[in-house]
Amino acid sequence: MAEIKMQLAAKSPCEGLLPLTIGDVTLTEDMPATMTLIAPYKGRKDALSKALNAAHGMAFPAPNRATGKVGGRAIWFGRAQALLIGPAADPSLAAHAALTDLSDGWAAVRLEGDQAENVLARLIPIDLRATVFKRGHTARTEIKHMMGSITRIGPKAFQIMVFRSFSETLIHDLKRAMEAVAARG
Repeated sequence: MAEIKMQLAAKSPCEGLLPLTIGDVTLTEDMPATMTLIAPYKGRKDALSKALNAAHGMAFPAPNRATGKVGGRAIWFGRAQALLIGPAADPSLAAHAALTDLSDGWAAVRLEGDQAENVLARLIPIDLRATVFKRGHTARTEIKHMMGSITRIGPKAFQIMVFRSFSETLIHDLKRAMEAVAARG
């Protein structure tokens, strides 16, 4: 009997689907090294914020806001929750919050370009204009028919996150919206 050996290779959520440029808008995979959900214990939010700042140089974010910068960001992820994106959570944070590794559960993409807001206006029911949704603003919202997270990370750049199982659908929907906006140009 022949012996069959199989090797499994890790794939990113958007492998083989990105990058994609249509018109002046580019969609790329934005795969951080780690994603850790941080949920502060009752009465420990301020202590957690200080510990997060000492360990990673960013505060625990206020609702609908993100802190940090490229390479390390904490984004509001729901009531009394933040998602630390980039660095592995410092073990000292565990004294103040429950830490859950979500690295394999989410797909993250970056949409960038002059028409990025117009592309997203076709899919997301919130006002993403730069005068309203500024750099560092974030929201848990519907993205066409999926729930996800969107964060403005630059003047014309957004990070969009959905559950990993929806990555292909997200890219399909964004591609169609990119094509529609480019066709109007």
